Amino acid sequence: MSIVMEILVILVVVLYTTSLLFIFLYSITQVDLLFTYLFHKKKYRAAQQPLQHFVSLPIVTVQLPVFNEKYVVQRLIDCVADLDYPTDKLEIQVLDDSTDETVQIIADKVAQLKGIINIRHIRRANRSGYKAGALKEGLATAGGELVAIFDADFLPAKNFLQKTVPHFMDAQVGMVQTKWAWINKSYSMLTKVQAFALDAHFSIEQVGRNINNGFINFNGTAGVWRKSCILDAGNWQADTLTEDLDLSYRAQLKDWKFVYLEEVGSPSELPPVMSAVKTQQYRWNKGGAETARKHLWKVISAHKPLLVKWHAIMHLLTSGIFLSALTCAICSVPILLIKQFYPAFTHLFTLANYCFAGFLILGATYLLTATIQNKNKWNGVWVFCQTMPAFLLLSLGLSLHNGIAVLEGYAGKRTPFVRTPKFNMTGQENTWFENQYINNGTNRLTIAETLMMLYFSGGVFLAFQLNDFTILPFHILLISGYGLVVYYSIKG
Repeated sequence: MSIVMEILVILVVVLYTTSLLFIFLYSITQVDLLFTYLFHKKKYRAAQQPLQHFVSLPIVTVQLPVFNEKYVVQRLIDCVADLDYPTDKLEIQVLDDSTDETVQIIADKVAQLKGIINIRHIRRANRSGYKAGALKEGLATAGGELVAIFDADFLPAKNFLQKTVPHFMDAQVGMVQTKWAWINKSYSMLTKVQAFALDAHFSIEQVGRNINNGFINFNGTAGVWRKSCILDAGNWQADTLTEDLDLSYRAQLKDWKFVYLEEVGSPSELPPVMSAVKTQQYRWNKGGAETARKHLWKVISAHKPLLVKWHAIMHLLTSGIFLSALTCAICSVPILLIKQFYPAFTHLFTLANYCFAGFLILGATYLLTATIQNKNKWNGVWVFCQTMPAFLLLSLGLSLHNGIAVLEGYAGKRTPFVRTPKFNMTGQENTWFENQYINNGTNRLTIAETLMMLYFSGGVFLAFQLNDFTILPFHILLISGYGLVVYYSIKG
């Protein structure tokens, strides 16, 4: 065996085993969050009730960052204008960076509400800093001690501020985040899978970390900030695509306290089309990698308990799960040949196979999450059985798309902030086919995903040629996952 071949073989083996090990460690971390949630949930919820209320309510500025949202912006403004809060204590900023007819829709709506509520239509000369830039500019003139933020597709309940503002009686509280709820969860299998995945984050992860006084994140919307906390942490910054996660870590590293309210739901819309899902996934995963690059060492060197640090590290590296899945998948085909012709690695492969248990552990975590989300646990089991296969396939099928995003984030490659198209879908009768913001069809990535299907088909062929079927189920899942993503990408 030549030196070059030896190096390639060792590289493949190292990448394969390392990626499986990371998935296993991530899954163990999720289990710890799950058990924390299960054993401390009731006590946590009881402790979330504010002990006292404001004698004189603070002024609240509601910021609505908007960019080309003609389908949903009117209902958003109507909803926020209807918030149950004294009008003399409420200020609304529509932070409008739009370049289409959304501008006029907002202008007309603001003119209609002028004199009834304190609302301003704020336009910038340019879109510098994207959403972070808009929030920062609005904050400079915000009169509120507290700042609530809603993305364009959200429909906050009338009592949203009544539920969140009292928590700021604690002077250490810098941010209060609420749980996302879904207005179109049942629209399609694609929306069901997204809700299935996000529900685990908004229950198990957020609550589990918050119980342990760990790092949680503002989710970009449906939350309230103390203005002085934002300023103390360095204000909004646009050097990552997840300005919300970035500010969350900067604030908590300065010892501001965050509160998560699982019992307060903020309805929103799930992307019903694959191109919109990919846009959102790209921004979240690349931004997560950029934020890890920015803050990982600060977390490691912070004066925090070891368990808090560990969960924060895994939280920052969450997007790395897709890069690990992609690496493991690509290496799994040559691994079949290496196992056959280089028996010296047999024991290492046996150990690596145990790490595949990480996928099973994650599956068990989602099963328990589904039972928690449903009052009838057997309904939860049924939801899991219906949704988990599609979730697993789509997660594997998106690993190339998301893995590229993570690599770009770790490498420091800058790209523009691309917002997720909104659709105003409130029922089965709504369609997205005429939405001018979507871009479906075949592109270079779809072609690459098709080639990945052929690549893993080669793995199936090798399995039969070498009479080694240990990785065959994984390759079948990969073929199916990429096939599903290609189908949805072309179909819409």
